[in-house]
Amino acid sequence: MSARSAHLFTVAALMALILLFRWEVFWAVYTSPAIDAWIATRFLLALLLGCVGLGVRHMRRRDKSVQARSPYRIALRRFTENRLAVAGLYVIVGFCLVALLAPILAPFDPAAINDPVATRYLAPSSTHLFGTDEFGRDLFSRAVYGARISLSVGVLAMLVAVTFGSTYGAIAAYFGGWVDSVLMRTVDVILAFPTFFLMLMLVGVFEASLLVLVLILGFTSWTGTARLIRGEILSLKERNFIEAARAMGLSHPPIIFWHLIPNAIAPVLVSAALMVGGMIGAEAGLSFLGIGIRPPTPSWGNMIGQGQDAMLVAWWVALFPGALLSITILSFNLLADGLRDALDPKTLMDKYV
Repeated sequence: MSARSAHLFTVAALMALILLFRWEVFWAVYTSPAIDAWIATRFLLALLLGCVGLGVRHMRRRDKSVQARSPYRIALRRFTENRLAVAGLYVIVGFCLVALLAPILAPFDPAAINDPVATRYLAPSSTHLFGTDEFGRDLFSRAVYGARISLSVGVLAMLVAVTFGSTYGAIAAYFGGWVDSVLMRTVDVILAFPTFFLMLMLVGVFEASLLVLVLILGFTSWTGTARLIRGEILSLKERNFIEAARAMGLSHPPIIFWHLIPNAIAPVLVSAALMVGGMIGAEAGLSFLGIGIRPPTPSWGNMIGQGQDAMLVAWWVALFPGALLSITILSFNLLADGLRDALDPKTLMDKYV
């Protein structure tokens, strides 16, 4: 059995366990109008069947990777040899699946308040795995739904920052001259402001919501990507394949977006993986201060903020979301380290060629 088949069958086994232990949710879907639960159950079944089918297909297909020495396959092999990076990727995929399957995994309504007097600050138990908060809400359910907010903000803000920063830096490097000077001096001016305080100012001006938070985090974090890709494209734009593209009559946008950016994307991928962890931490910091995602919508940041006043009587309120936040950021950092080693062009061909 190949490693890829083993990974697919592992995911399928996890989905089968969820299906086994939460079978009552599947039956309730047919009588409940909740669209989230309906989508989550169909996604779980599709993922289970897809992983099994792909795993069987890879088992039957003859492995030809020995003869294929493409840089992509070599980079993938180098990445899989980094066990910490693979572990980080597993954790990230696991948290993404938890976020997508939140209606199935959460045993309680994350915003339900039944009897605050009787259920407030219950310690972790078999009924409430992470305990309850001051309103008697189940913290495990809130942490599961909070993964949706934290991961969505981190990934979407990263996409905004990487897309805008890559385009900005590529245009500056490609045209050079006064265009490069004006654009990069603008970057220097933006970098003169402390990023977190700039976020605080913008969040205070605009009403905090998920979309506004994503845009603020994205458009205050693109400068590093712009400078990174500018340096890569400065060394690429005089290469022979760019001269050939110009000789063929291609205009500036196809050269920038079809030739330059794809060939300079390797360090951007590493920066993007690091950026997701930073975005999740920034969202948690803003929510902790009370100006990010507002309760009762759960996010790991505002859950930590709600637990800071109860550390002596209910330590679990802040401990579990804080641990999930730390594990997620660490996993993205490990993933970035693995991508950096796997995509390093100086050592990419040393071991296998």
